[in-house]
Amino acid sequence: MIDALADEIAAVAAEAGALAMGRWRGELKTWEKVPGHPVCDVDLEVNQLIRERLRAIDPEAGWLSEETVDDAERLLVPRVWVVDPIDGTRDFIRGRPGWSVSIALCEGGDPLVGVLEAPARGETWRAVAGKGTFRNGQRLVASSRTEFPGSRVPTDALPHVDRDLSIVDRPNSIALRIAMVAADEADLVATIRWGHEWDIAAAVLIAREAGAHVTDAFGGVLRFNSTKGEAFGVVASSHGIHAAAIERLRERADKGIIR
Repeated sequence: MIDALADEIAAVAAEAGALAMGRWRGELKTWEKVPGHPVCDVDLEVNQLIRERLRAIDPEAGWLSEETVDDAERLLVPRVWVVDPIDGTRDFIRGRPGWSVSIALCEGGDPLVGVLEAPARGETWRAVAGKGTFRNGQRLVASSRTEFPGSRVPTDALPHVDRDLSIVDRPNSIALRIAMVAADEADLVATIRWGHEWDIAAAVLIAREAGAHVTDAFGGVLRFNSTKGEAFGVVASSHGIHAAAIERLRERADKGIIR
């Protein structure tokens, strides 16, 4: 039954991706929700399509999305859709391919199904709890790196303290960056700030099911459908370097959690 449900969710993500792809590199209306956080009219169109389709699949599930005013009703139901209609809007607006449609169905705080649709990259990522991760139908196995120095990190630049790491290409979508660990295209992805659950829910399952270790910035368990819909950071890596990554980030995380 879960596989059939995953098929339905993937079909919604594909339809949403096609809608976004049809507008990509076209004329857009853009603005900033808050300084530094761009949004465009396509975000809202894709959000509406996804919500209508997912409501038809499971009308009893709650809803948490970047482009919808939060409703505390989601805290009263066992399942919730966690959605970012376009993760990586900045790349979408600039005509770059590093964006994706992110959909997760969570139950009891854990993702059950996660789908990333990245049509500009020709990629569909899909994971079901306990059943592995696939990209375009091919099963993925995450990075198995055990030595922290030299670890591949998708970023534009590294602080001096992290110069022993290795830079690889960075899509704007944090979900795609986490998925890179699942595909053994990166060894480590880390954020050390407060962030929204919709940015990472699908990707966390994708990374976990491929064999990666994923926690918050302090090494704690990530749970979804929290009261604020936020988590402090995410660290996705091979199991062999995770403890070293948490230790490297500890001082910065301690400073960053205060807001």
